Amino acid sequence: MGGIVRAAPFYFVSIFNTAHIFTNETYFITGTLPLEVIPIKIGFIGAGKVGFSVGKLFKINSLDLSGYYSRNFHSAEAAAEFTNSSAFYDIEALIKCSDIIFITVPDDEIYKTYLNIKQFDLSNKILCHTSGSLSSQIFSDIDKMNAFSYSIHPIFPVSNKYESYKYLKDSLFTIEGSKERLDYIIELFRSINLNIIPITSTDKSLYHLASVTVSNLFLALLKRSCDYLSVYGFSEKEAISMLYPLITSNVNSALENGIDNSLTGPVQRNDIETIKHHLEHMPAEHVDTYCDLSKELISIAKRKNSEIDYSYMEKLLGGM
Repeated sequence: MGGIVRAAPFYFVSIFNTAHIFTNETYFITGTLPLEVIPIKIGFIGAGKVGFSVGKLFKINSLDLSGYYSRNFHSAEAAAEFTNSSAFYDIEALIKCSDIIFITVPDDEIYKTYLNIKQFDLSNKILCHTSGSLSSQIFSDIDKMNAFSYSIHPIFPVSNKYESYKYLKDSLFTIEGSKERLDYIIELFRSINLNIIPITSTDKSLYHLASVTVSNLFLALLKRSCDYLSVYGFSEKEAISMLYPLITSNVNSALENGIDNSLTGPVQRNDIETIKHHLEHMPAEHVDTYCDLSKELISIAKRKNSEIDYSYMEKLLGGM
């Protein structure tokens, strides 16, 4: 029966034959009788890159922020100024002023922060963290406090606290947590045109590994490519510019045509001599990674080119 309403100024909304006037804000509508309209305020504990970025994204989409608390008050002040909200000296004051509380601190600080705020009244509060690897279960026993817990993770590398919000709107968010308010949170995100999908896993290790592989580990591969090109006098910036079309065309092709149909290069065409040259010229410490990834490519190539015998290449790369 409950839900979220987004309404333009002075727009009349009828709820079970009862007219309400809304300002340009976001509200909970409770499922109890008599129906109650509650303005939602969102607060942040932690004023780092993610706190800055998510808060700014909410603010420019007309969500109401209570503000920020941080152990470093200057960080809270900077985030509050950036989002036109308030900085709190007292963590309990922020909790009292907030309906939804985002804990945007490093992963190893989330549980410590939760232990700190458990002493306060969390009744009917919604607690969220933004870790990719931790689930909402880190907020243990939260149901005993009549509160609700979620992990909400933006699949985006938040690298700049003043710029990343511009790109967050186009990224995908995942959410898992308490069933009781899950639909409310999803509605809230979708009401401001953010793409959010629920996941059901209580162990997010593989989910996080997927993100790390294409985000962080990709940078290690890019660094190696740049190092190879540096031998020919290319700077890192020049090397990245040179490699950029390869990166984007592969990603776009995989998105449009699938991974199997996007595979090109010496592995898929069974070019033994080229692979030998690579192995002969690369640093010894790079060989294992090259072979492991190339064997993964052979698995793809076999599906794409069932008529080609890749057995010699498999042997060259160390067996399958």
